[in-house]
Amino acid sequence: MSKIFVAGSISIRQLDPRVKARIDSIVEGDHTVIVGDANGADSSVQAYLSGKGMVQAIVYCSGPRPRNNIGGWAVVSVDARHAAPGSRAYFTAKDVEMAKAADFGLMIWDARSPGTLHNVMELLLRGKIAVVFINTTKAFLTVRGVEQLERLLSFMAAPALRKAEEKLNLRSCLSQLRNEQAAMFADPG
Repeated sequence: MSKIFVAGSISIRQLDPRVKARIDSIVEGDHTVIVGDANGADSSVQAYLSGKGMVQAIVYCSGPRPRNNIGGWAVVSVDARHAAPGSRAYFTAKDVEMAKAADFGLMIWDARSPGTLHNVMELLLRGKIAVVFINTTKAFLTVRGVEQLERLLSFMAAPALRKAEEKLNLRSCLSQLRNEQAAMFADPG
């Protein structure tokens, strides 16, 4: 079965019924959920999975111990010694490993969080699909490539977009994704 990277914004503490329905489908499909250890969406997803009796979940953390592991699931501790504990780079280390391990992602996004946006980009850079629930519009957007990523960015207010550009270097990432997509469809001859 598939491994699904489920993550979201720290600001999201309540899961929308539509997100719960998607998670129910994942559980019923006997898939493995890969989830982080942060407060907010991660811990809310963990609590929901635990309430469902989900066994096939793996909690990823940066450093030796997870901040949250509500279901007592298996833990993958990611070596993040290259970064200062508590820094963005420290926590991003686990997100990158989750994107590598997953077959696709389910992201729960507040239309502001650069961390969740980064997870979408990490999945895309690996040729994987991210289904993003945009909490502000209560709708899903399937992100398969640059066009959908740009559509996703259109949901951000200007200050949030500037912050994401500053933290994630969005233009460079979009350029890299465009080049990879163009190379995929280029004539090999």
